[in-house]
Amino acid sequence: MSRFGGPTLKAGESTDITLLLEGTYPFVSGGASSWVHQVVSGLPDIRFALVFIGGNPESYERIRYELPNNVVHLEEHFLGEVPRFQRLAANVGNRDFYQVTGELHDAFASAGDARERLDRMLDRVVRMLLEDPAGHEHDFLSSESSWAQICERFERSASPRSFLEYFGTVRSMHAPLFKMARVAAHLPRSRAFHVVSTGFGGFLAALAQKKQQRPLILTEHGSYSAERGLELLQATWIRDDDSEQAAADDAHAVGFSRQMWIRFFEVLARISYAAATPIIALYEGNRQRQIRDGADPGRARIVPNGIDLARFAAVREKRPREIPRVLGLIGRVVPTKDIKTFIRAMRVVVSELPDAEGWIVGPEDENQSYAEECHHLVRSLGLEKVVRFLGFQNVTEILPHLGLNVLTSISEAQPLVVLEGFAAGVPCLSTDVGCVRELVYGADPDDRAHGAAGAVVNIANPEATARAALELLADPQRWHAAQAAGIARVESLYTQELMLARYRTIYETALAQA
Repeated sequence: MSRFGGPTLKAGESTDITLLLEGTYPFVSGGASSWVHQVVSGLPDIRFALVFIGGNPESYERIRYELPNNVVHLEEHFLGEVPRFQRLAANVGNRDFYQVTGELHDAFASAGDARERLDRMLDRVVRMLLEDPAGHEHDFLSSESSWAQICERFERSASPRSFLEYFGTVRSMHAPLFKMARVAAHLPRSRAFHVVSTGFGGFLAALAQKKQQRPLILTEHGSYSAERGLELLQATWIRDDDSEQAAADDAHAVGFSRQMWIRFFEVLARISYAAATPIIALYEGNRQRQIRDGADPGRARIVPNGIDLARFAAVREKRPREIPRVLGLIGRVVPTKDIKTFIRAMRVVVSELPDAEGWIVGPEDENQSYAEECHHLVRSLGLEKVVRFLGFQNVTEILPHLGLNVLTSISEAQPLVVLEGFAAGVPCLSTDVGCVRELVYGADPDDRAHGAAGAVVNIANPEATARAALELLADPQRWHAAQAAGIARVESLYTQELMLARYRTIYETALAQA
């Protein structure tokens, strides 16, 4: 099943847990991928299958992790691979299917529909889709019923705009869904499923849960729909023919096509939430976000990340006596990490600390055009000898050399790298995203008693980032207090043992239903 000759289940064999992974493990390093590897490695008696979903094979050219022995199956599927039909012949199409899907579209568009009614309608659509995924896909591309539904909805909601743009958007949205239906029809048998996002992976998970009638667990490390929304607002590939008029009417208006895409991912989240029990967030803020986006409060719970304390205590022992004047940003070179703010902040830092360095530690191949923009910014600011791009590195080799662990992200949840930095004795300087504020300052009175483990600043503010860095590096007493606070916080609340014990209980509960 894998291009790389990975482990493969034989026909008829089953596994304990199938992990459904969109754009992460084992082909992308860091972040949620590190967490997946941590869970799979930490529960060696549970057999895992990995189902990876990506855009195009060229973007995922090698496996970034050594797969543990309890990974018994690996397969990859790519949304960019378009099926080729020998011939598309016009046909009437399955009118019952389009009637049901039309009712479901209307229900999602109505805020007043009860969750129970949506679940029943969704269940009916999914069951019809899974009966013949390839047939429904062919039907969508060529049938009169499909054409009639697209035209009717265009007339109802988008008629002042370009039909070609609307038609192309609808086709682009639905093609991956049919792809996921074909994948779901042939997944290996599993006693339970675990998906690590909503989106297309979450849709596949919902289909798999319906197909095999097995429990589904959903863990979100952030908010997939919110993160896609941020990307869509900036996307240059979306052409909004109403954007000029919208901008004239309202400086904050979002064009019609962008709104369609944003609502699409919001609907996929609701589909995932409807199928999953439990629905897991890393902290209370994200749990509340899930509930606002349609998750049943009774299914929503919190399981924080956890750190291997012994591993990072050994890293802490390697630290030099002096506070290194090195600011490190450990993360992928992508827009959501806002690498450019870090680079601009370094211009201010070195104006007062000429011997300071900025290290950018993370892969650059996910968004190569953005990475080149970052390199160009370094050159244009004359920071070639100050800012270093180190690529992907073993974090345990990097942390001993850092004076500050810096995040300039515009979106995070509960970043593992912050907890890893604390355990390694590195204070954190971060933008105010996700639950970073409570990681730095504490989540409750008892936790806050440990003190501040660094500083938090506003998003996209190089000056504030630089000033906070200079204040911490120039005050050894404050820096050491921040170091002690971070160590105490991670050791009391964010251990790997606690996290793995919680997931073992979740898995055992799911497996007991098989």
